[in-house]
Amino acid sequence: MSSDPFDSALDLLRRLPPAKTAHNVQLLCDLAPALSEELLESVDVPLTVKKCSKSNREFLCCDYNRDGDSWRSPWSNAFEPPLEDGVCPSERVRRMEVRANEGFDVYRELYFEGGISSVYFWDIDDGFAGCVLLKKSVSPTSKTSGSWDSIHVFESQDRARMSHYKLTSTVILNLGNETGVLGSMDLSGNMVRQVEQDMAVEDDNSHVMNIGRMVEDMELKMRNLLQEVYFGKAKDVVGDLRSIQALSEANREKQAHREVISSMSK
Repeated sequence: MSSDPFDSALDLLRRLPPAKTAHNVQLLCDLAPALSEELLESVDVPLTVKKCSKSNREFLCCDYNRDGDSWRSPWSNAFEPPLEDGVCPSERVRRMEVRANEGFDVYRELYFEGGISSVYFWDIDDGFAGCVLLKKSVSPTSKTSGSWDSIHVFESQDRARMSHYKLTSTVILNLGNETGVLGSMDLSGNMVRQVEQDMAVEDDNSHVMNIGRMVEDMELKMRNLLQEVYFGKAKDVVGDLRSIQALSEANREKQAHREVISSMSK
């Protein structure tokens, strides 16, 4: 077992139910306040929603738009609740942030048919960085619940007519259902993927298009992985553990199959 308290905390979170990650992170922060900043930066949790008082639009909250106990709105560039000296991006980066929010708002409507999107940019020494947040939740009831959270964090390092992009994408999926016949089911977890790519840049609009293309490609790959690998494997396991048809009927089919094979061999 690791002697580092931070590694031990991460090790503990990996063994706890994924659906309660946000709650467990808060408990660990209460138990070990010295680890709070590292835990909040390192552990991805389902995104929370706030409303911008100036634009009257909802936006997503994460550690990348937080300053103290306030969160910056991508629509108005103001903090909720108000903060006088909050950290904001430079004028150039803010212009790109506005265009990116407009573009991903269209992407969200086309691909998710609802939900909420938020994009945040900030300055770094040799370029800029940012994150693209997407959230879609079903209307929860006493029997069903579900949410999809996408967190795409990137860095862009400027080069001569090129830019080097590094994208780290996380998808957090929570699905819950309860029926009188099957009982309760909870299917939750997260997936992380990373990619680096050099792409041509003509102006700041090129940055927005390049980031949009990379995020779109990554989301498509991760959705296919979830559908084909994870859900497909879960379906196979459930099918092997529990049969829908009666056992007597399944035995008759197996016997008929053996008889056919036997007659063909003769």
